[in-house]
Amino acid sequence: MSSAKILFGFHAVTVRLKTAPQSIVDIHVDASRRDQRMRQFLARAEEAGVRLIDSDDDRLQRLCGTHRHQGVVARVQPLPMARSLDDVLDGLEVAPLLLVLDGVTDPHNLGACLRVADGAGAHAVIAPKDHAVGVNATVAKVASGAAETVPYFMVTNLARTLAELKERNIWVIGTAGEASRSVFDADLKVPVALVLGAEGTGLRQLTRKTCDELVSIPMRGVVESLNVSVASGICLYEALRQRR
Repeated sequence: MSSAKILFGFHAVTVRLKTAPQSIVDIHVDASRRDQRMRQFLARAEEAGVRLIDSDDDRLQRLCGTHRHQGVVARVQPLPMARSLDDVLDGLEVAPLLLVLDGVTDPHNLGACLRVADGAGAHAVIAPKDHAVGVNATVAKVASGAAETVPYFMVTNLARTLAELKERNIWVIGTAGEASRSVFDADLKVPVALVLGAEGTGLRQLTRKTCDELVSIPMRGVVESLNVSVASGICLYEALRQRR
């Protein structure tokens, strides 16, 4: 089934079993693993009426491209997501909260950012097509189900997209270590897009110039920057705190 995608790991596959079992083509499981966690998982899958296939480690690795599959690999049909960023924004009845990632190319970082975005209730994650990673099986595993719930849009021109958000009266806030104003002093109750760059390199120059303002995350130790998923969590949860 060429249109099927791969999910692997207990958490990512269990989330799909809970939310959309009818979209699962089949689940390949390690025939040699029958510990309590696997038995509970198999019982859930059988209850959902999903086709189970016993496999060995080599076949599981070939399916998902990694040995870190925990003995569970599912072939699934993609779930329908919002077709466009405009669809998401037009459908909101609350102030938009968006996460923009500029230059995040590591799938583990993206997966962790999606997980944080889901937890904080962000409405979408946006990234440029030419400086980002797409949602692959590794991203889905790290995201622990959030890759299924958080709309992720890869745009051709990030600066233009940010300009279009500003036309919608969404305040675009970039993060930069040298910014004098702290993220904790910014007003995040308004419609806002939080823009974060990759660890070390930060925001690209054009992205930085397109932002309405720059804020920093206070750093009290010797390290100069945080992992982008940690920084995303700090910023998004500060927005959530302000909006409570």
